[in-house]
Amino acid sequence: MDTLTHSDGLARFGHALSDSTRTRILLALRAGASYPSQLADDIGVSRQILSNHLACLRGCGLVVAVPEGRRSRYELADARIGHALDDLIGLVLAVDPACCPSADTEDCC
Repeated sequence: MDTLTHSDGLARFGHALSDSTRTRILLALRAGASYPSQLADDIGVSRQILSNHLACLRGCGLVVAVPEGRRSRYELADARIGHALDDLIGLVLAVDPACCPSADTEDCC
């Protein structure tokens, strides 16, 4: 049963990271909480696109919306998500960069 739960959690995290916009959102929130309009400006997407990706990240349980009056501030759902992103960045930098010359190639390792 634990294996199924762990598998589901990792699949959600992988799904979130599989899109570059969602990855940029998570990396931005790793630095601290932010408002949607600021996030959209920071990562260079429309507010509608950002809203769609935030909904996905909320559904995956990776981000939360914190109401502040009429606005909502977004942050990582758990500080450990930021630590996991740091660990993944360190790991990716340690992997042979020639392994996957482009994310668009079909024959990526």
